[in-house]
Amino acid sequence: MSEKYYAAIDLGTNSCRLVISDQHGNYVYNQSAATRLGEGMSEHNCFTAEAVERGIKALKEFGDLIKESNCKYRAVATAACRMATNGAAFVERVKKECGIELEVINGEEEARLNLVGALANADKNKPYIFIYDIGGGSTEMTLARCDNAEIIQTVSIPWGARNASEKFLINDYDEITAEKFEREILKYTSEFKKKCDFEKYKGKISFVATSSTPLRLSSYIHHRQKYNREAEDGCRITAEQIEQALSEIYQTKEQERAASIYIGVKRAPIFVAGSLLLKTINREFEIKELIASYKSAKDSIIMELINEDKNGTSD
Repeated sequence: MSEKYYAAIDLGTNSCRLVISDQHGNYVYNQSAATRLGEGMSEHNCFTAEAVERGIKALKEFGDLIKESNCKYRAVATAACRMATNGAAFVERVKKECGIELEVINGEEEARLNLVGALANADKNKPYIFIYDIGGGSTEMTLARCDNAEIIQTVSIPWGARNASEKFLINDYDEITAEKFEREILKYTSEFKKKCDFEKYKGKISFVATSSTPLRLSSYIHHRQKYNREAEDGCRITAEQIEQALSEIYQTKEQERAASIYIGVKRAPIFVAGSLLLKTINREFEIKELIASYKSAKDSIIMELINEDKNGTSD
């Protein structure tokens, strides 16, 4: 019997990820492209011509890899494609030029996929998981049971590192701007806490943060010699360590962050906005320690594609 391969594409506001796995779940390819699809989108709520070309270029390369490997795949697009007025036209062009059927998923499905993927990093001694995924164009927060991934409460905050940095003019840290943005975030976190009666879960929750921001902070805090997403997957960092690290980073200018091995050129303009989201959520939910997770939607997609074939439920 010939080897089967499976692929997951996760197209976000800032980057596009491709994972290819064999039938046993072993990754044979794992790559990310900085498409910056949402760059410049805040002004007119549509993709710029330059952003579209970056997206097409990355997806053409990924599409060719999928064809070469003869993969069964699922390709999802999140906040940027949900919000852009020319999102549907972009999806159609991807189909025509890249041979990829892009599925624009809603915030609930995005949260579910991130939850299932990141559960592997949850604290096994806690019955509940609180996962927060800080993307480029939105932030998903989800409270769920660990044993069966049943979602208790979820919300998609329409702000991520990319669109918040543009809309609120967040680049280098500024206390007044930061406070204005934090008040915006708290509208969503307060409602979330109220709806799920969050207080009754205290002490029973494993807090897991996905995306680049917590992974880069983990690398910074642990003084790694270089930034490696896989190496930070599952690492624990305390709120105290995060606050100390951010107090240092907030004193830097974009040029200094661009030169940092932990942040880099592509993340330097949007890192402060992403970290403000993380810090505000940490304070609002009194998170003392979080687990940084590289496992997310892409891992969930691979797992579900393999299980579909095993259980004979594929189309």
